[in-house]
Amino acid sequence: MSYRIVATPLAGEVRLPGQREGGVAPALFDAFVCAAGTAATLDRLRDPRALVITTGQQPGLLTGPLYTIYKALSAAAVARQCEARWGRPVVPVFWAAGGDHDFAEGNHASWTAADGSTVTMTLRERPADAPLTPLYREPVGPEIGPVLARLEADLGTAPFAADVLALFRRWYRPEATLADACARVIADLLAPYGVVVFDATHPAVKRAQWPYLHRALADARALEQVLVARNQELLAAGHDAGVTVGDGATLVMYEGEQGRDRLALRADGFATRRSREELTPAAIDQLAASDPGRFSPNVLLRPAIEAALLPTVAYLAGPGELRYWKLAEAVYPVLGIPAQRPLPRWSGLVVDARTDRVLEKFGATLEELMAPGQQLENRLVRSALPAEAIEALTALREGIARHYETLTRAAVVIDPTIERTLQNLCNQAFTGTQEAEKKLVSHLKRRQATETQQIARARELVLPLGRPQERVLTIAPLLARFGPELLAALATDITAWYAAALEAAPVRG
Repeated sequence: MSYRIVATPLAGEVRLPGQREGGVAPALFDAFVCAAGTAATLDRLRDPRALVITTGQQPGLLTGPLYTIYKALSAAAVARQCEARWGRPVVPVFWAAGGDHDFAEGNHASWTAADGSTVTMTLRERPADAPLTPLYREPVGPEIGPVLARLEADLGTAPFAADVLALFRRWYRPEATLADACARVIADLLAPYGVVVFDATHPAVKRAQWPYLHRALADARALEQVLVARNQELLAAGHDAGVTVGDGATLVMYEGEQGRDRLALRADGFATRRSREELTPAAIDQLAASDPGRFSPNVLLRPAIEAALLPTVAYLAGPGELRYWKLAEAVYPVLGIPAQRPLPRWSGLVVDARTDRVLEKFGATLEELMAPGQQLENRLVRSALPAEAIEALTALREGIARHYETLTRAAVVIDPTIERTLQNLCNQAFTGTQEAEKKLVSHLKRRQATETQQIARARELVLPLGRPQERVLTIAPLLARFGPELLAALATDITAWYAAALEAAPVRG
């Protein structure tokens, strides 16, 4: 195999979720995105005993970073474990959050070029004063042409480049929306692994969720009090959920004059925070009756909506989601919704043969390559220092320590207050030897530029732009090089990882 998969576990407890009543409302099946192979999975979901493991992500260009795919495969892995233990259908569902309006997060994609460098392409920027259009209304636009052209050039003659380009060109068309394009590519890629994609912006979903949004507005003050109290408990325990509460904002979003906007409490009703549109409860009811699509849950309410609409028993979450989940838990009892269990998604990276060749050449580990401060380069360069230079530095440091110790003993007899001054001078002398060593290493690096460049290129493959691979790269270049086998290998490894984690997990009530 020309690559290997390395798990990098996230913080969070992996525990088997509890069961609940199953079944999905027939009206919601229209919201599942069609792809080759989803029909059989949806038939299983029609079983009245069926349960769901969900995950989700906002839309991204070319499906966004790798962790989007990892989330979906994590849900599939946990679903398989639960189904095997419970003897009832458990289906992994990817909640496509097309109602999100953060265009700056979804308007770009990064991939690895043939030379190992990281390329980032952006569709376009949204002006600061532009309406915050939800991504299910945001067209891909003509800018996709140059993006796909650059991707094609960078994929070059990779074995599966043509298949990858055909998939993205099929759905990322100028007239398509960013949300629909992303959802359909994910559906096509992951249908073979039993994952079905759920369009959270579908009219059937909007209608089904409105009663819960209405309840969240009607109980807005009670919810705020509960969230403020819960947040104080978390802060006292040293946990910052990272979400502001207690500022009068509700948990419901509304598409108004300035796009998707948060509804805030007013004495006689509500008002949008950005555009200051005022809405009475009666006006909101009228709007919801004619166009429920204009309302959506915010980040704290969305998990509860998932559990209300689907028989969800667990949600596979990233670090940020796990962080605010402890706060979101307070919403469920108020709305009378059974809570699902949050579980950490699988985290990892794909290490290809190029990287492993560099590690083998320099006798290094992956951890050493990824360590901060160019530790690997520094080790290799120091190993190339002339023996006499190393001996001189060692002798110099030993001499400084020995002679300053003698000097200090003599000095304190004269005046004890001088001891600290001499210690500072000793430290400065040691600093001088460190600076001398840095100068030697710096000049050696220039002489060994070829080798240090090889290490830098290998590091860029696993830490593109200095960040975790899964948070930067899209799946495109890996699929182009390794084909569908990569997804199969990821699915196998992720399933094995959760099986081991659940086996080792403590049994609790």
